[in-house]
Amino acid sequence: MAEKVKINNNVFVYPMPVTLLGANVKGKANFMALGWVSRVNANPPMIGAGVHKSHYTPEGIMENKTFSVNFPYSEMIKETDYCGLVSGKKADKSDLFEVFYGDLETAPMIKECTLNLECRLVETLEFPTNYFFVGEIIEAYSEEQYLTQGRPDIKKMEPLLLTMPDNGYWTVGDYAGEAWKTGKSLMDKK
Repeated sequence: MAEKVKINNNVFVYPMPVTLLGANVKGKANFMALGWVSRVNANPPMIGAGVHKSHYTPEGIMENKTFSVNFPYSEMIKETDYCGLVSGKKADKSDLFEVFYGDLETAPMIKECTLNLECRLVETLEFPTNYFFVGEIIEAYSEEQYLTQGRPDIKKMEPLLLTMPDNGYWTVGDYAGEAWKTGKSLMDKK
């Protein structure tokens, strides 16, 4: 095996899903591109989103106590990247999409996205540069064309992925194996 070398400790989970974080800010739907999201609890289902304090979107999340996480497909790359380049303080990004609302009524979602998670804010953690918003997933929305046996199908959804620090967009590659089964053969050897 090759020897390990030290690298910059400001590394990222590799790769990250590309999402569009939605919130109503001052009564208007706003979306920002976000890669720092992760499930943080199984039951009830919760998701966390790390957002830099300089962004406009946190204002709406804290105001309404709701947000959405929307998963764009690969052909939405230009609109998604634009939402990461331009602040909602200066541009109305809601007109890029067909916006809809669910049960919470204040978490704007994007109809063109393959998966939408409508979230109620549970907790806000404040760090030196970022907020970490934890939201309970109240409802999830998709379309039949993106599902297999009622569940989101990653190949049908064609999600965008993000790698940092190279700042590259990617799509999903080949299937590698079944989770919680592929390694079972090693259990007999130990």
